[in-house]
Amino acid sequence: MIKFNINPNSEIPKFQQLVDTVTNALAENKLHEGDQLPSVNVICQTYKLSRDTVFKAYGILKEQGVIESVPNKGYFIAREGRKVFLFLDTLKAYKEVLYGEFVKNLDKNTIADVHFHHYNIDIFKKLITDSRGRYSKYIIMPFDHQEVPDIVNTLPPDKTLIIDWNTNIRNFNNKLYQDFSTPVSEALEAADHLLKKYERKIMVYPSYTYHPIETADCFAQYCLDKGYQHQRLTNEDDLNVRAGDMYFSVSDRMLGHILEQCKERKLEPGSDVGILSYNETPMKKFIYKGISVISTDFKLMGQKAAAFASSDMAMDFCVPTKLFFRESL
Repeated sequence: MIKFNINPNSEIPKFQQLVDTVTNALAENKLHEGDQLPSVNVICQTYKLSRDTVFKAYGILKEQGVIESVPNKGYFIAREGRKVFLFLDTLKAYKEVLYGEFVKNLDKNTIADVHFHHYNIDIFKKLITDSRGRYSKYIIMPFDHQEVPDIVNTLPPDKTLIIDWNTNIRNFNNKLYQDFSTPVSEALEAADHLLKKYERKIMVYPSYTYHPIETADCFAQYCLDKGYQHQRLTNEDDLNVRAGDMYFSVSDRMLGHILEQCKERKLEPGSDVGILSYNETPMKKFIYKGISVISTDFKLMGQKAAAFASSDMAMDFCVPTKLFFRESL
């Protein structure tokens, strides 16, 4: 019979602790399809919990398809299952696309817990530490910090997938990443017939961005090779949009500022001013008749991550990066 781990001093609600105990036991192969769970009364008496708390936990597990109730007999494990730890940086619009495809493509026996670190090393370390041994697979989106590799290396390499950035993390063969350099150079070259009509080429790379510097370096090299006048804008207060400029922004916040100044100064994107953005979102095709974008395929990234989570397959895949031409150029 399963033993529930209930910590009365934990910030995690007691019903969620009950849910976690069951899903963790499944991930560790301590519970199997057909196994019977304790009755509501037994849990209430053993762990001094209210009936509402236990019913809520069992209700969540039933909704997830993890357990089923049999009249006059009790609660049983409905299916074997994997429990996956999905650790993303932030939930931006393009990450919603990734997450949506990930969830949609998981097999019915896989449950995903999603967490966000927001580039905070303390949160990153705590959640990785707390997750160890509790999941069948780990899908981690790291960031550029000196402590990150050692923290990630505490996870089992064969069960861990590094996603989004091809970072220098030892011992991990499973990678699902995008290339922020060569495809960017190729996209800029493909757009040169449009870019060359603008007098100044400006890379908008604000100091607060976590976007890899390789993209900005590729832009600078492209401009040098072509002999174009260019600059890198890192302080958002220095933004001063004028006719004849072309802006390549890796920040959607800065993209908004650029469009605001265009509107205030009656400058038309695509003719007076050129705009190129990084990372596709569902709305960019509709903004100002469409914003041109360089982006990886986040749908495919979500699908590939789900395939790793739902099977025992290895993964080493660079997701293609494409250029989407729209009216803003």
